[in-house]
Amino acid sequence: MLITELELQNFRNYEKQKIEFNNNINIFYGDNAQGKTNIIESIFISAFGKSFRTSREKELIKYNEDFLNINLKYKNSSREGYIKVQIADKKNVIVNGIKIKKLSDLLGNINVVLFTPDDINILKNGPAQRRRFLDMMIGQIRPNYVHNLNMYLKVLEQRNNYLKQLKSTNGNYDLLDIWDEKLAEYANKVCLYRLEFIKKITDKINEIHSKITENKEEIRVEYLTDCENKEKLLSLIRERRTLDIIKGFTTKGAHRDDFNIYINDNLVNVYGSQGQHRTAVLSLKMCELQIIKEEINESPILLLDDFMSELDAKRRKNFLNNIGDTQVIITCTDEIKDEFENKSVFYVNNGVIKKELD
Repeated sequence: MLITELELQNFRNYEKQKIEFNNNINIFYGDNAQGKTNIIESIFISAFGKSFRTSREKELIKYNEDFLNINLKYKNSSREGYIKVQIADKKNVIVNGIKIKKLSDLLGNINVVLFTPDDINILKNGPAQRRRFLDMMIGQIRPNYVHNLNMYLKVLEQRNNYLKQLKSTNGNYDLLDIWDEKLAEYANKVCLYRLEFIKKITDKINEIHSKITENKEEIRVEYLTDCENKEKLLSLIRERRTLDIIKGFTTKGAHRDDFNIYINDNLVNVYGSQGQHRTAVLSLKMCELQIIKEEINESPILLLDDFMSELDAKRRKNFLNNIGDTQVIITCTDEIKDEFENKSVFYVNNGVIKKELD
C-alpha cells in the first residue's frame, strides 16, 4: 500500500501544497512549528476521518479562510484510488468519487500505523488510551468491530441515562433488563475481537521486543476484562444494578477493559523506566504494523511524527531493519535525516515544502 500524492488547500498553515511521495522513505525536516506534523495529520485524517491532535475541526482550517481540502491519491495491490476530505460548515469525505455516509466506511481504504512522542502515554495514562490503541488497530481491518463498538457505546449511553432517571424516580425495571441484555451482548462481541488481537500481539511482542533490546528483556501482555463470557457478564451487571443506580453510570462492561504490559515480570506503568516505556510502546506499534500487514496481505503506511528522535541511534537502526517494504513518512530534525537510505527529503519552512535533490 502506497500514498502517491497529497494535495492540501487551506489546511493548518498550508495555503496550497502538492507533494509526490516515493515508495520507500519520505523525510520532512525543518524547525519546530513550520508544518511538519501537519503533513502526518492530513494523512491520518484521510485514513480515519478525524485528527489525532484535536476534536475541533475548525482548528484545521487556515487562519482567515473558511474551508479546507485534503486530496490524497493511493494505490494498493488491487487498485488505485483517491480520498477527498472537505471541511467548511460541515465535513464531506469522498472516496473514489462516492460521498460516504459514515466515517466507518472510510476505514481500510488506506491503512496507517502512527507513531508520535505522545504514544508513550499509552502505558502511562489511563485505560481509555490503551483501549483506543486496540480500537484503532482493529477498526481498520475488521469493519464489524466498528459496528459492534458503536452499538455498545450507544447502548451504554442509553443505559446510563436511564440509571440517572431511576436514581430520581421510580422507573420501569423491565426496561433496564432490556438495556442490561443488550449491553452484555455487545460488550461480549467487542471483547472477543479485542481478545483475538491481544492474542496476536502476545504471539509477536516478545520476539520483537527482544530484537529491540538485544535479548536483555522479556515482555508479556495481560488483558483485563469481565466480558469474555456473556452470561457471566450479564449476571455481574445485574448484581451491580443498585450500585449503578446510586452512581448514575455503568460500572462493568467493555468500557472498563484494560491491558497491562510486564517487562521481566514488572508492571511497566508502575515500575518501568522512561526507556522501558518507550521500547514497550515501540514493540506494541511494531506488532500493530505486522498484524495489519498479515491481515490485509500488504504493508500499511508508517507515519512517524518526530518519533525517531525519541530513540538512540542503535534502536533507530534496529527499528528500520524490521519495517521491510513499508512506505514510511517521517518528520524529524536535520540531525538524523542522513541516517536513512532510499529516501526523498523535503524541507519544510513556514508552510512551504521544497523537495531536495537526490
